[in-house]
Amino acid sequence: MEDEDEPAEESADDVLDEEVEEDEEYTGPDPGAARRYRFRHPTASGKTIAAAGFVEAARTLGVLILTHRRLLVSQFQRDLTDEGYGDRFAPAVERGKESLQNGNPLTIQTYAWFARHQDTISREAYQLVICDEAHTALGEKTSSAIRAFPEPIYIGMTATEQLIAKQVSDVFPASVDDLPLQDAARRGLIAPLRDLRVPPVAAINQVPIIGGDFDQEILAKTLDHQALNQAAASLYRERFDNTPGIVYAAGVDHAYNLAKEFRAVGLKAEAVSGRTPPVRLAETLAAYERGEINVLINAMLLAEGWNSPRATVCMHLAPTASRRVYQQRIGRIMRTHPRKEAGIVVDFVPKAATHNERVISIHSLLDADFYREGARVTPAPRRRVQRRARRKLTPAPWLVPVTPDVRRRLAVITREWQRVDPKYLDEDEQRYWATIAGRQIRFDERAAFVEKLTARGASKACLDQFLATCAAENPNRRLRIIALSDRVSMTVERADFDDLVTLVTQAPTWEKDRMGGVRVLLRAIAEGKADAPEQILARWTWRLARASRKLQDRRASAEFPEAKRLLGALANSRGHRHEENAAKLGNAALELPAPVGAALLASAEGYTPRATQLIDAARERLGTVHEVAGALAENLPQPKLTSGRSRRRKRRKRKKSGAQQQAQQAQQQPQQQANAPEGQEQQVEDAEAKKPKRRPRKQPASKAANQASAETPAA
Repeated sequence: MEDEDEPAEESADDVLDEEVEEDEEYTGPDPGAARRYRFRHPTASGKTIAAAGFVEAARTLGVLILTHRRLLVSQFQRDLTDEGYGDRFAPAVERGKESLQNGNPLTIQTYAWFARHQDTISREAYQLVICDEAHTALGEKTSSAIRAFPEPIYIGMTATEQLIAKQVSDVFPASVDDLPLQDAARRGLIAPLRDLRVPPVAAINQVPIIGGDFDQEILAKTLDHQALNQAAASLYRERFDNTPGIVYAAGVDHAYNLAKEFRAVGLKAEAVSGRTPPVRLAETLAAYERGEINVLINAMLLAEGWNSPRATVCMHLAPTASRRVYQQRIGRIMRTHPRKEAGIVVDFVPKAATHNERVISIHSLLDADFYREGARVTPAPRRRVQRRARRKLTPAPWLVPVTPDVRRRLAVITREWQRVDPKYLDEDEQRYWATIAGRQIRFDERAAFVEKLTARGASKACLDQFLATCAAENPNRRLRIIALSDRVSMTVERADFDDLVTLVTQAPTWEKDRMGGVRVLLRAIAEGKADAPEQILARWTWRLARASRKLQDRRASAEFPEAKRLLGALANSRGHRHEENAAKLGNAALELPAPVGAALLASAEGYTPRATQLIDAARERLGTVHEVAGALAENLPQPKLTSGRSRRRKRRKRKKSGAQQQAQQAQQQPQQQANAPEGQEQQVEDAEAKKPKRRPRKQPASKAANQASAETPAA
């Protein structure tokens, strides 16, 4: 009788048995609210077992189990029969027809049936009502029926809190237990989840959101194209092959078109919907369980209530804007199975999409901080189960922050800078990432990091920031020299080059490598890498020359013997003599070769304005700025880029070999003396006698007098 009143499902889009309207919050009398509890556990975490536990605890009470689909009624009957409660099943008890023998009936029905028959249900027969998928009981008709039947204790079991604009707590205000998805994964109650993001080909920006989700008709028109369906089938074939999975389409027609393309690429796929006859649907689901079908394609028919432990891949070919729908979808692959290492979620969103996007993803559902392709999204279980199956996705070596919170994004970049992919970051985040990397990168990681900078599409500003920070703050000396050389190998703006000059000439970190850094910057000026006027270039050149004054002075003194005399005369003179010596030094520098003359002028310093003017004039007449910078760079040694470890190792080897040779000689010498005949011993004694004796050290006169006075007896 009840089956005749139940409306048949006409399409896969019919998720609920009644329309859900966004009415205002209920404000009328609600006498049974204190006895209505909610039990929130994620899908596949054992809600059926919990329901069996409630039935066991209510052994002497009548229990009514409500669910939202006739298919789930059969599933509950099968599961509870397996648990040993089959003898308690009884049809619905109406008023006035209570049985005296069966005082603890167990009845399973749908919400639609309950909404139509709550007036005729016996108030004394049922003391406990278990509402499965309680978020589907928030509609006006079902919630009114629940409030009109206030006597029993209600337990609303759900995996999601929200249905459009309503909350489960509106109907079930009290809470029994709340187990978040992360905690269930950490306890090992559900299968871990891995994620793969695929950039979408079709844009759904113009698809409106109606009733909390995308308009399915417009979404189907946008996505249901043969080229897109073929691409989806090829993607599944290449990445997962015959791995069992479930695919969600945008409508019934889209599901059948997808199944056709999936079968065309060699996959055992089948589409199911509300149009599928019940017998055919049961046969298809049974074939899926036996492994005869590997891919089930549907619109919304299998989003709730259907469970298959072997389902591993969940592909969202129809994106959703509803967190409830998304969580119910991924719940189909969260059941554990011996051959399933982890469930795989395929989201068609950009790889760097944040949680603010309209399309829901596994990262926005769990509020994750970053996306790493193929990595586990849920926490690792505390007790690691022995892996029996190979993982279908290998974690990628890169990741990208996806949280919209700026502080959390910067924290991810700071913590995971070695694995962050810079091409998915904006300009400011790339510069921040480059700063962190420049400080912490090691010398043996430089090649791989440079490849990431060049091959992964980092901006030029990011590269410049990395090289500048590495040259300034990295603790490795060789890496600082290499970074400085790479930084000036390209055109450098005026402000940046001025910072580099200040860094090399004044920074304490460059104290031991100052000459090498000065040489690199002088060669950069000589090659025209600094973008600045001639006057600024000249000031930088002689500023760098001043920082390398000692080596320039050595070069000038070695090549020009009069250099010390001219420089000494200039430094020790005053007044007009000082100016005359400045003129002599300038004229002498102009007659010398460019490197020697530049070195001589680099060591000169005037004390009066006239002397300074003469020295500056000689510097200008010596050659162009680029020529002078090149000449000054020739006077400096090339920076050492090799490590000193090899030299230290050679020294240690020499010391060890020398000590071993001395020990061997010391051991052999007594043996030779013992084995030598008397004639050889006499020769050895004669040779020792011929050795020159050490002369006694002559004592000072004061000590000799003191010793003499001490030897003479007192008078």
